[in-house]
Amino acid sequence: MKSFDLNDLPGKEAHGHLLAAVGPRPIAFASTIDNEGNPNLSPFSYFNVFSTKPPVLIFSPARRVRNNTTKDTLHNAEATREVVINVVNYNIVQQMSLASTEYDTGVNEFIKAGLTPLESDLVAPFRVKESPVQFECKVMDIIALGDEGGAGNLIMCEVVRMHVDEDMFNEKGITDSTKLDLVARMGGDWYCRASGDALFEVEKPILTKGIGVDQIPPRIRSSMFLDGNDLGKLGNIERLPNQQELEEFAENYRIKEIFESSSDGMEAREALHQYAKELLDKNKVIKAWKALLCDKLNRI
Repeated sequence: MKSFDLNDLPGKEAHGHLLAAVGPRPIAFASTIDNEGNPNLSPFSYFNVFSTKPPVLIFSPARRVRNNTTKDTLHNAEATREVVINVVNYNIVQQMSLASTEYDTGVNEFIKAGLTPLESDLVAPFRVKESPVQFECKVMDIIALGDEGGAGNLIMCEVVRMHVDEDMFNEKGITDSTKLDLVARMGGDWYCRASGDALFEVEKPILTKGIGVDQIPPRIRSSMFLDGNDLGKLGNIERLPNQQELEEFAENYRIKEIFESSSDGMEAREALHQYAKELLDKNKVIKAWKALLCDKLNRI
């Protein structure tokens, strides 16, 4: 590992390290308006949701690294205390990127990027029609994190109205991440797309209390066939299978085959661990546990 103090690095280099290492970062496609009614539209990847009650989003138009100037979005938010945050999906990623161009103050990025402004219900800035989710927001606070190039300006936004394309709902009427096809920022020119094989589920231990990796027997925890993710799955169950469950599972043809074809206990254990790995890859955690513990039956 190479260790360094980011404050000792030139701003551009520190910026590169941070943005490459912290990601993917969601994108706030922020629409604002100045006191003369001129719209502005710009994307920011220093962005996330921070509260549900009240609903609060925070994004940060950082001071420009190259010349330490501030952005129109920040000036408009300070002046009007209103903003619309639009999410960015794959269908508009190129237009969003075009809108990030450093156009002169007063230039309408909606027109430049070929996006459609929609009137908002409760705030003055326009929504982006092509965005599948739009948040009308009131600015709660703006916190400057510094006065050097690269310093962030946290714009805390309370959501006063949320708009969602009805095609983005699941069968329960909740916004469905698998339908949004969102994109996110990585380092440099890289993005990632949250769709297809890039999406996977991890069961949350909210209502359960897993036994923990520390309770996994050492012979399993040190297995050459299991990685950290496998151990995490194994540690997320609430109890181990009992003796009766193991004996019933041992009647499974695969278990019988493993014991009958193994020359000794160690060979059987390795085969059981390989079988458990297959089961874990299919998220069949209880069956994987049973396979791992079958070596206790001493059938060789």
